[in-house]
Amino acid sequence: MSNSEKPGPLSVILEAIRAKRERKTGTGQDIADLEASLIADIEAFDLDAAERRARREYLANSGAGMTDPTLVFPEIAPTRPAAKPVQAPPIQAKAPEPEAKKESAPELGSSFLDQLRQRAEVRQREIHSALAERTSINEAIDQALKHLFFYLHELVQQLNIIKPDIPRDYPLIEQFELKQLVWQEGFADYRTQSQSAGALVELVTFSYHLNASNTLHIERDGPSVERFRAMLFDFGLPFTYKEFKNERSYVERAEFEIRSDVSVSARWRADFSKGVIVLETRNLERLGSAVYSLRPQVVDQALLDDFGRLILGQPNRFRELAKR
Repeated sequence: MSNSEKPGPLSVILEAIRAKRERKTGTGQDIADLEASLIADIEAFDLDAAERRARREYLANSGAGMTDPTLVFPEIAPTRPAAKPVQAPPIQAKAPEPEAKKESAPELGSSFLDQLRQRAEVRQREIHSALAERTSINEAIDQALKHLFFYLHELVQQLNIIKPDIPRDYPLIEQFELKQLVWQEGFADYRTQSQSAGALVELVTFSYHLNASNTLHIERDGPSVERFRAMLFDFGLPFTYKEFKNERSYVERAEFEIRSDVSVSARWRADFSKGVIVLETRNLERLGSAVYSLRPQVVDQALLDDFGRLILGQPNRFRELAKR
C-alpha cells in the first residue's frame, strides 16, 4: 500500500473503536500490529507539511488577498538548503544632519536657549538685587519710625507736665493773629502693617492743642463772609458767627468770634514704594498745611531734637536737616 493509500492514524483509531463496540475479538498478533502501525504513523507524520497545507487551504478559501488557489505565494521550505545570499551594494553612510535641522526639541545646549538662559539669569539677579534693596529700605523706614515714636512719646509726656508757653504767633488776616498760646495736651501714637505684610511701622502720629484766653472779634462784608468761614473750617479753628441780611435775605455782613484754640498735628507716614517718609503737618509753623519728604537715614537724634525745638517755637535747623 502506498503512502497515499495507507489509512491515516485517525481512520485506524476509529476502526479500532468500531471493532470494540461490535465486540470483535482479535488475536494478540493483531493488537501488536495495530500498535506498531500507530507508532509508525506517528513517527512519519510531517507536522510542517500539515501546517503548510492548512495555510494554503485557508488562503485559498478566505476572501482576503488572492482567491485562486493556484496563485497562492509559494512557501519557503525550512528544510531546503538556503540559497547563497546576493550581496547588496554597500550602503554609503549619510553624514549626520545638524542638530538644528532635526524636528525634535532643541537640546539644552542650543545657542537660542543659551541666550534665554543668560537673560533669565540677569533678570533673576536684578530681581534679587531690587528685592534686597527694597527690603533694606523698608527696614530702614521701620527703624526710623520706631525711633521717632519713642522720641515723640517721651517728648509729649514731658510737655504734658510742663505745659510751656509757645512763643509763636499765628497770623489770621490783616492785623488779626493768634498769640500767647500755651501747651494744653499732646498725644503720640503709631500704626503697623498687618502681620502678612510684614508688621512694619507705617505711621506715627503726633498731635497737641494750644490755647489762649483771648478771643478774636472779626467782621466781614459781602462775598468775603463765605470765603472767611471756609478758611476757618480749613484751619480747624473753633468759631461762632452772626449774619446780617438785607430785605432780600442777602447776607450783607457777618461778625465772627474766634477762640484762640489751635489744634496742631504731624503725621509721619511711610511711603514704602518711594522709600521715603512723608511728614504731613497742620498748623505746625503757621496756620494751614505743609508736606515734607525725608529719607529714613536723616531721621537721627539731631533732626528729632530740632523738631522738638520747632514745636516749642525755638530756633532750629529742622528744614535744613530734613533736606539732607
